[in-house]
Amino acid sequence: MKHPSLRGHGWRGRVVLVTGVGGFVGSGLAKELIDRGAKVVGILRDSAGTRQLEAVGIRRQLDVAHGSVTDASLMNRVISEYEVDTVFHLAAQAIVQVANRSPISTFESNIAGTWTILEAARLAPLVERVIVASSDKAYGDQPVLPYVETTPLHGRFPYDASKACTDIIARCYAASFPLPVAVVRCANIYGPGDTNWSRLIPGTVRSALAGEDPIIRSDGTPERDYLYLSDAIEGYLAVAEHLPELSGEAINLGTATSVSALDIVQRILTEVGDTGLQPRVLREAGGEINRQSLDADKARRTLGWEPRVPLGEGIAMAVAWYREYLSSGRVLALTGSAR
Repeated sequence: MKHPSLRGHGWRGRVVLVTGVGGFVGSGLAKELIDRGAKVVGILRDSAGTRQLEAVGIRRQLDVAHGSVTDASLMNRVISEYEVDTVFHLAAQAIVQVANRSPISTFESNIAGTWTILEAARLAPLVERVIVASSDKAYGDQPVLPYVETTPLHGRFPYDASKACTDIIARCYAASFPLPVAVVRCANIYGPGDTNWSRLIPGTVRSALAGEDPIIRSDGTPERDYLYLSDAIEGYLAVAEHLPELSGEAINLGTATSVSALDIVQRILTEVGDTGLQPRVLREAGGEINRQSLDADKARRTLGWEPRVPLGEGIAMAVAWYREYLSSGRVLALTGSAR
């Protein structure tokens, strides 16, 4: 029997599958769902994700299945046996530099993983909604910014192309089968809990707190739209709560502004309070989009969502979290499963 609308009854009692639950965004989303009364099932590929769940404080509050999202038999079994009704598909190889070095494994994880999850959800009679994480990278380089949802997907580097494929496959399932599927295209998500030190914000904060000059792999000019973790989670939940009416559609979650890598580093150094440090600009990064920003007007109109945490406030909260986390001596292994 179908459950009542999420907007009328909330998340309590729902059985929700979160792929990529061992990543930065997935673990944060899982925690919020648990706090709202949902029963959460997570997919973990390796032990690094377990440490992330422990850091967030939810390791014993959810059920975990170990394996890859490309394993069709595992996905079918988990969705069926746990009687899942909502799927958040966030699992991905999400580090751009890794994708440039290892495109095939990235395609397997990001593209094959997506169709595997969608097919398992299609075959499961209790699944009522699937939310698939795409990315602003799917849009690629564009002459006009910010991106709107009707902007063509021109991702051409390995990670970007994999996310464009993810996006198209998800909307294909929504159009072809009676399976409510929506796509979320997020800006660069940052905030407490992200221990992928190769990313600009975590890496810069860690270096600055250690009294070391931070590293910028590019020439410092690439611009990105930055979205705080809690805003991204609220957006994901709002999209789910508007299914099935948004089935087949994509939603941008961003701030419509772009900030250069050099500017982000300088903001972090100011927040840390060590004005003697200077970024080391390596000019080595390639295969990346030059400028990005996302128009979120559709999210405002259809979901009532808008970003609530300004960049300066978000950086201050992130620095405070990293300061406490790093001083505690805890270390999480690098993981590429968060967006």
